Amino acid sequence: MGSAALEILGLVLCLVGWVGLILACGLPMWQVTAFLDHNIVTAQTTWKGLWMSCVVQSTGHMQCKVYESVLALSAEVQAARALTVGAVLLALVALFVTLTGAQCTTCVAPGPVKARVALTGGALYAVCGLLALVPLCWFANIVVREFYDPTVPVSQKYELGAALYIGWAASALLMCGGGLVCCGAWVCIGRPEFSYPVKYSAPRRPTANGDYDKKNYV
Repeated sequence: MGSAALEILGLVLCLVGWVGLILACGLPMWQVTAFLDHNIVTAQTTWKGLWMSCVVQSTGHMQCKVYESVLALSAEVQAARALTVGAVLLALVALFVTLTGAQCTTCVAPGPVKARVALTGGALYAVCGLLALVPLCWFANIVVREFYDPTVPVSQKYELGAALYIGWAASALLMCGGGLVCCGAWVCIGRPEFSYPVKYSAPRRPTANGDYDKKNYV
């Protein structure tokens, strides 16, 4: 029962992390305009993401433009697109694999094979978390390096956007959830009695004269 609870908890964390990763991939707030001057009144704020850039006016009006040319994008944006989308798709595969091997489903008969399938799903989720960390940390490193570069004009300096923090949290949830699924599956592999259903015999009933039937003792 404890191993099943670990698998369910890990799967819930992975699902939340998967949704967060999709959200981080689609949001245009990977980098936002940095305000370094002393004037707090700004006319507009610029957001940049993997798929579009947005300009938010001080009046609250927002205008977004989707990147039209893929080849015109920088190398880090193209790599971040590929890695993030790959992590999202791999998490979808991990979901089906984990559900197939989970103890709460009946897709596969209980046994070591079922536990190994769940272990594979948990490992895939952990790989998804690591794969998503690569573009997030790479992008953050570029933003921080350009922020402290004195040769970059102040108007072109950016700060870390909310999408990066959402992506980091999603990666952590994917790795933690995948680890819990692997732990639950590993317990079932090491101790099969935790996952195999327990069969109980019917209670013995007395006969008409009050004695127990002799076939109960055979």
